[in-house]
Amino acid sequence: MADTLKINGAEHTVEVDGAMPLLWYLRDILHYTGTKFGCGMGLCGACTIHLDGQPTRSCLIPVSAALGREVTTIEGLSPDGTHPLQLAWIEHRVPQCGYCQAGQIMSAAGLLAGNPSPSDAEIDAAMQGNLCRCGTYTRIKQAIRSVADDAEGAA
Repeated sequence: MADTLKINGAEHTVEVDGAMPLLWYLRDILHYTGTKFGCGMGLCGACTIHLDGQPTRSCLIPVSAALGREVTTIEGLSPDGTHPLQLAWIEHRVPQCGYCQAGQIMSAAGLLAGNPSPSDAEIDAAMQGNLCRCGTYTRIKQAIRSVADDAEGAA
């Protein structure tokens, strides 16, 4: 029996070496290209996905370590691109080049899933490992804060 991975709610048969980084399986085999290759060492955050709901650097995780676990990529965050963070990114004009943004959004979504009302210091700590070459950190924080504030107002 072949191994399977559950990615964005769908089962995928795994027919690759289990040592292959999950990032390459997502991009090269399944063509989920929203997850980006940045540094290959887990330092920049461009490859961030959710593994069992937790932000994880997919360049560091072998496919074998993801078997039996729930993988969510930026494509699976919202089927139609209307996740509150995706909308806030647009509203606050966060992206410039856009390369790091999927990883930024996935890290922010992980933060807000566990802490819907983070302090500014908690936002800074959660986003610390995501690098943005364009330096849009202020807008990233504003977008995250706006989603948190909207959640507080709705409660």
